[in-house]
Amino acid sequence: MKIAPNAVVTMHYTVSSADGVQIDSSKDGEPMRFIHGHNFLIQGLEDALEDKAVGDNFEVQVAPELAYGERHEELVQVVPKSMFEGMDVDVGMQFRATTDDGEQSVVVIDVNDDGVVIDGNHPLSGVTLSFDVEVLEVREATEEELAHGHVHGDQGCDHSH
Repeated sequence: MKIAPNAVVTMHYTVSSADGVQIDSSKDGEPMRFIHGHNFLIQGLEDALEDKAVGDNFEVQVAPELAYGERHEELVQVVPKSMFEGMDVDVGMQFRATTDDGEQSVVVIDVNDDGVVIDGNHPLSGVTLSFDVEVLEVREATEEELAHGHVHGDQGCDHSH
């Protein structure tokens, strides 16, 4: 069976930045399982998986526009320290911020005398990603999996909806 929308795909992957720095891998743990075509993956990887089959091994480069988007420098802002009153704020901390466009995740990238510098970009925005993928299993999703929107284990759905 080839990978197509509504197929359950089990795969191992390693993702690295274009300069070869490994970001994540499933190879030393459990493989990833998902229903193809349900926006579980970034678009560039999902597109590359289309029509692949069990046993396929491939590498693909995914440009930022098909991954986590380009960086937007206007999403880096200095906010007053008073907004974090009573909190110990450190570089790397993540928060949910309320903006004119709704809630957004932000990361603290600097704390200085002027305030707290936050970045609303995804940490991988602007990064070309390199994936090394091995397709382990492809099967049709069950009606229950499609209704629930996720893959079930061998024992069925292990939680309530």
